[in-house]
Amino acid sequence: RDLVRTRVDKMKFNPRVSSSRRKNRKRHFAASSVLRRKIMSAPLSKDLRTKYNVRSMPIRKEDEVVVVRGHYKGQAAGKVIQVYRKKWVIHVDRIQREKANGATVPAGIHPSKVEIVKLKLDKDRKKILERKAQAKLKDKNKGKITESDVQAMDATS
Repeated sequence: RDLVRTRVDKMKFNPRVSSSRRKNRKRHFAASSVLRRKIMSAPLSKDLRTKYNVRSMPIRKEDEVVVVRGHYKGQAAGKVIQVYRKKWVIHVDRIQREKANGATVPAGIHPSKVEIVKLKLDKDRKKILERKAQAKLKDKNKGKITESDVQAMDATS
């Protein structure tokens, strides 16, 4: 009976979070603007990643980005001119498409398909970077036992 089983059952870590595809899609597309900001994050370039020790950030207007996937890939870095949360896209300076009537409109690009090369920093954003870097450092040492820990254990026993 167990040999016929094709699906591997995985344990859920949080019983209050659904694994249902239907429910997850509903929550994603019905997300509030606050949640969309977080979902619409973009990875940082290698230079920024090493500088701030952070992998990705929610995108914002006036960040400089490079498109790394899709039709507009490989063009020069451009500034984000609009973050269109309702449509899940960003509009980048100089990346436009032509409509059937000849008018040009900004092309919508999903934030996961771009890489941030220059951040628009203000005090709140600096705080976010510091907090994310601290969390990453804390997780890096999680579960590691140092010599001082071993000596402390020997001293207590």
